[in-house]
Formats: sequence, C-alpha cells, structure tokens
Amino acid sequence: MSRRDAVSHLLPDVRDGLTRKERVILYCLHELQKELKKEYVPSIMLYGRVVEHLDMSEDEVQSILQSLATQ
Repeated sequence: MSRRDAVSHLLPDVRDGLTRKERVILYCLHELQKELKKEYVPSIMLYGRVVEHLDMSEDEVQSILQSLATQ
C-alpha cells in the first residue's frame, strides 16, 4: 500500500465525516442486525465480522464503537 493510500484510510470522508474503519464497523453492524433481526448484537460477533475486512484489535473496535455512540 502506498503512503497516499495509507493516509487516505485515516482521513474522514468529506461526505459524512467517517473514516474507513468507522464505515466498515457501521456496515458490519447493520448487516448483523439484519441477519439476527435484533437491534443489539454481541460485540465479539461484530468484531469477528470487522476483522474479515480490516486488521484491527478488539480494543480499537471498542474505542471506535464508543466514539460513534457519543456522536
């Protein structure tokens, strides 16, 4: 991955202000909610889906989820 690509993954998108990591987490959360037909899903299940798309630690996923909940 080039340096430009690496930096672009960290910057928020101008359309909605979400980073790529935040967008992937929200996408996976939405898909799990539809699949399970529940509003709340286990965070470990969400983490399993997120790491299929991105290399992230559990702590990083939790941190992003907390920041999204307070926005």
